[in-house]
Parts: sequence; C-alpha cells; structure tokens
Amino acid sequence: MTSPPPDEPPGAGTAGTGPAPPGTAGPASRVPRLLEAMRCIGTGLDLHTTLTRICRTAAELTGARYAALGVVNTEGDGLADFVTHGVADGVEEAIGRRPDGRRGLLGALIREPVALRLADLTADPRAAGFPSGHPPMRTFLGVPVLVQDEIYGNLYLTEKAGGAEFDDDDLQLVKVLATEAGIAIGNARLYQAARRRERWIDGAVAVTTALLSGGDADEALTVVAEQARRLADAAAGLVLLPDGGGGLEIVAVSSDGPAPAPGVVVPADSAVVATLLAGESVVVADAANDPRMVTRLGAGYGPALLLPLRSGGRVLGALAVPRAVGAPRFTAAERALAVQFASQAALALMTSEAQRDRERLAVLEDRDRIARDLHDLVIQRLFAAGMLLESAQRGTASVGVQQGVGRAVGELDVTIQEIRSAVFALQQGPAEEQAGLCARVLREINMAAVPLGFRPTHRFVGPVEPGVGELTGKNLIAALREALSNVFRHAEASRIEVVVDATVRLPDGSPGVRMSVGDDGVGLPEGGRRSGLRNLARRAESLGGSSGSGPGIGPDGAGTTVHWEAPL
Repeated sequence: MTSPPPDEPPGAGTAGTGPAPPGTAGPASRVPRLLEAMRCIGTGLDLHTTLTRICRTAAELTGARYAALGVVNTEGDGLADFVTHGVADGVEEAIGRRPDGRRGLLGALIREPVALRLADLTADPRAAGFPSGHPPMRTFLGVPVLVQDEIYGNLYLTEKAGGAEFDDDDLQLVKVLATEAGIAIGNARLYQAARRRERWIDGAVAVTTALLSGGDADEALTVVAEQARRLADAAAGLVLLPDGGGGLEIVAVSSDGPAPAPGVVVPADSAVVATLLAGESVVVADAANDPRMVTRLGAGYGPALLLPLRSGGRVLGALAVPRAVGAPRFTAAERALAVQFASQAALALMTSEAQRDRERLAVLEDRDRIARDLHDLVIQRLFAAGMLLESAQRGTASVGVQQGVGRAVGELDVTIQEIRSAVFALQQGPAEEQAGLCARVLREINMAAVPLGFRPTHRFVGPVEPGVGELTGKNLIAALREALSNVFRHAEASRIEVVVDATVRLPDGSPGVRMSVGDDGVGLPEGGRRSGLRNLARRAESLGGSSGSGPGIGPDGAGTTVHWEAPL
C-alpha cells in the first residue's frame, strides 16, 4: 500500500546548514521517536506491512517527502519487492511498472551496497531518468539493508523538506532503520522458507501415500502432477515417462487452464529430453521463446522447471512445472525443494513398482501352488475314484446300477477336464485389475483425512460399482480430489459428507451419477476465486454433465455443497 503525500511533511534538523526549517526537530529529539518506531516495527509477521512501516518512519524522522524500500531477490540481480511511501495511488498507477533494480541508480546501489547522498540525483551519471508521470525528485539518500554483509535491499529517501540536503544525522538514523529492516527481512525469509519447506514435505508425503496405496497407477501419477503444480505455484504440472522411441510421453497433467494433453510425445531429438534422461534439470526463463522447448510443451508458458525423476542412478521419467507468462522465475531455494520433491516422487515410484512386483509375484506363486495341488492331488483322486466306479460297474449285473455308475464316471471326466482348464488358466499371468470405483472413492477420503485432521463421512446410493463407466469413474475421482482439496484450503470445516449416487437422472432423462461434497464451513466468499469450481465444471461438461454448488450441511445451510454429475 502507498500513502498520499502529507500536506506538511515533518522535517529534520540540518546540522551546519543554518536554521532548521519550520516544523523540524533536532537529532536528539528524534531518538525517542526512533526507539518507539523500532519497537513497533518488530511487531507483526507480514513482511510487506513491516516494510511499509519502516518507509513511513524513515520519511517522518528525516523530513523526506518520499521513501521506498527495495528488497533484493534471492538471486541478487534485481528487486523482488518495492515498497513506497508518499506516492499517491493515482500517481503510482500513472507510473505503471515498478522498478526491477537491474539498471539505473537503483541497480548500481544493489551492485555497490554503500550509503549514498546526492544533492541532485538527476545529475548523477548512473541515473536512468524517470518514467512518464513520475513526480520530480532531487535530493536523495540511499542506505543499503545488510545482514552479516549480505545485501537484502536498499532504503531510499528523496525530497527533504524545505529543499535542504540530507545530513549526517539523517544518515545515522536511516542506517539504524535499515538494520531493523534487514532483521525483519531476514526473519521473514526464514519463516517463509520454513513454511515453503513444510509444504513441500507435506506434498511429498501425499505423493508417497498415493503411489504406495496400491491404487491405479495413472491416478497416482496425476497426484504427482497436481501436487507439483500446487507446490511450485505453477500453471501446470506434467509427468512424462519414456516412450518406445526414446522420447518422453506426457502421461499425467494437472492444469488451471489449457495444457498439453496426455499422449503428447516430446521427441528423442529434443535437447530437453537428452538433458532430462541424462539426469540433469532444465531451468527455462521463458518457455514460449526458449529454442530448447518444443512448441507443444512451451506454448503459453513463462518460466519453467523440468526435473528428472531419478532414483538410484535410474531415470524413470520427468516432471515439468511451467509457470504463467510474466510469473516470477524459480528461485534457487524453490529449485532445490523441487529437486528434492522429484527425487522423493521417483523413489516412491520405484518403491511402488517394486511393491507391485512383489504382490504380482506372490499372486503368481499362490496360483502356481493352487495349480499344482489341483493337478497332483485333486485330479489324481478324481481319476482314482473314476477307476473304482468303473470296476464296480463291471462287477454288477444290474442295468440301472451300470447306467448310474456310467453317468457318474462321465461327470467325473467332465470335472477333470474343467479342473485341467482351471489349472491352465492359473498358470497364465494374472490380468491387471483396477480397483473398483467405491474403493477409489474411499482411498481419496482416507487421503484427505490426513491434512483435514478428521475423516469425512461417505454414502453410496445405487449400483455405483457396476453402473459407472471407466471414463466417468476416473473423472469422478479427479473431481472428488479437487473438491476435497478446496474444502481443506478454504472452508475451515469440521464436518464433510461425500455422497456418490448412481440412481440420478440427468436433465435429458438419461441415467447418470452424481457426486456431492458437503461441508459446514465458512461458505463461498463474495468475489473470491472460483478456479476450483471452474475446473469441476469443465471436467463435467467434457462428459456431457454439469457441476454447481449450493447450501452446506451445517445449521441453517452453513457451508457449501458441491455437486458434480455426468452420464454413466
């Protein structure tokens, strides 16, 4: 936030420059105000608010009309944030884009972090000039914000009251404030880094849980893509696996908007594929214009990070998280966390693969044992029983008994043939069977219970398992996952109810399935984001269905209930 210029900005004494301008105070009288300002600055966790307070305090103590604080990004080559004081909102809008600190006087102070006082900053050869609509500024005081010799930013002051220049007292006061700003920025970065690391760890746990739950492999890879997109603040998350031709095929996609579809193959001759399969990451500043990125993978995106899914020296595939055009680049800390996430996901993939192999081997061993028992024991005993019956048949003169025994022997022969067919079937490889829809719904509910802290209730109505087709079922699971995620992030709910009803009729009269997720939370805020609901609607409409929301399950309809329905 910016503040309008004060009608009569407080000034500061100017030692050695004649009488102090009206309304200013000497340096000694400013010390109590400085101490009180430092005490106030240390309260609160929001960094932007703290920096705004520092700018306002610096302007008041020095009599400056304008103040600004530029926070250097973690790469050290520009500004990550630029907080101002004294510039009216309308003036800021007229100026347009804020400085990025890569050129001009601001860039010079980042490269050479030393205190600087100027009588006329426009006359300095390092100045790059002011953009259209910028208020005139002449006198200037810039002080670096340092913590243990590391540059965190710069505190800038201009236009001292009465047209006077900034003096030594002003410089000392601003240095104290710059030190306090450095501590605030450092603490905020530590807090943000801890929170970011915690989010990535939680995401890695969710991915590991999904991969090791024994469910559908495609759904597990979709969880990897969704978690990576969310954690990286990306526009899309893509999981790519090697195809038969040496390239990488997109097998799972999570996106807020248009994105490459599963099945798209990045060819083997792409430089990106060669780098990823060699186990190295690819950092792209502008995916849409980088020659290494193929059109299908980079179109419509800005900064991008592509990571190999590597574990134990083996590259299983790749993970891509492109951001929107104009979004900030990935910082070194973000890249490090993303690499760790990709390694964890790759390890979970390998463990999941090994687990499925062990389960498959156990099934094969069990089937082989059953087949041996049937062949060596059951068939032999049935064959022996048949021989005894045939012997008894020959030893009786009764025609009726002979006919009855003959029928029994025939039934035994048929039974032996059926058992041999069963033995043959058991000796074949087991067909891959996907978990049923009800089991997948329960798995999503159990996964959501971890971050929620409680387990949502559920209810199935009608023939859910045999009635819902595979395509509708996959989209229903994805919609359920999105709805539960939205409740966790926004609803502040204490109770959630999931209902899957396979007895509904769609508006055109055709049979359909409806999935409802109701909560007793705070409800949908007026003017809030609706990207999650739009995702649900698009998914339903692609199948010929629809999605919407209504009152929740709390008292008097408190909360929200999301409805999603599609043809069977």
